[in-house]
Amino acid sequence: MNADLSNDEVIDAPRPHAARPARVRLLAQGSQPPHPAQNLLLANLISAGSDALLPLLEGVSLPVGLALYEAGEVQRYVHFPTCGIASLTQLLENGDSTEYAVTGREGLVGTAFFMGGASSLSSAVVVSAGYAYRIRSGDLKKALEGNSALRLLLLRYTQALITQMAQTAVCNRFHAVDQRLARRLLLSLDRLPSNIVDVTQETLAGMLGVRREGVTEAAGQLQRDGLIRYSRGLITVLDRPGLEARACECYRVVRREYARLMPADPGIPTAPVHWHARPT
Repeated sequence: MNADLSNDEVIDAPRPHAARPARVRLLAQGSQPPHPAQNLLLANLISAGSDALLPLLEGVSLPVGLALYEAGEVQRYVHFPTCGIASLTQLLENGDSTEYAVTGREGLVGTAFFMGGASSLSSAVVVSAGYAYRIRSGDLKKALEGNSALRLLLLRYTQALITQMAQTAVCNRFHAVDQRLARRLLLSLDRLPSNIVDVTQETLAGMLGVRREGVTEAAGQLQRDGLIRYSRGLITVLDRPGLEARACECYRVVRREYARLMPADPGIPTAPVHWHARPT
């Protein structure tokens, strides 16, 4: 993944995720990006022989703080992450925000467009750096018109995402902060290649919709119980089974629903592909 980067495109990220605008970078011609099949939606389309989207995709890097879309703006692109995590957040007029869902290599960012809304009142911000393939919204709309398998796959993913949103609302209302923190860390682990989560207390507070002091106390308790090690913005999960036992039922509900609705990883080999960036 040591690809050269070019063609910077500035997109401002909402507070509190980044103090400065982050940039999305198209991968340079001749570079070797992650294989599209590292995204599970694209992997299943490839496995089913429905690869009409592939020529329309362009690879991009996803730095922390990048806003893939912001509240009220027309979504020009739909992103299929191959690694990294995007946080879907609701932003208030005073700049405060709270997270209501996350997505990574299991899905996509930009459901509002193909659901017919074109824009959303929320924003999507990268909280773990990675890569994605993006497609212009107009191109995806045309692809959906003649591809029932693609349309069904994206609708099933959207249903799973709605379950995560609903369960997050329930969780924030009824469960203790340490349970919610355990749930959120597990959601990250499911989308990361290691047991280390790079996140600050300020960002965690925004994700969970609590004061920073609440995150400090909850993280301290998980650390004293030997479940995590927290140092300088890095959380290392030491005992995943113990963390799952500490988490509330919401994590298990969401995971079961994703397993029920989404097809399994077809296990397509993910050797690098020869890449030609599309013109912007």
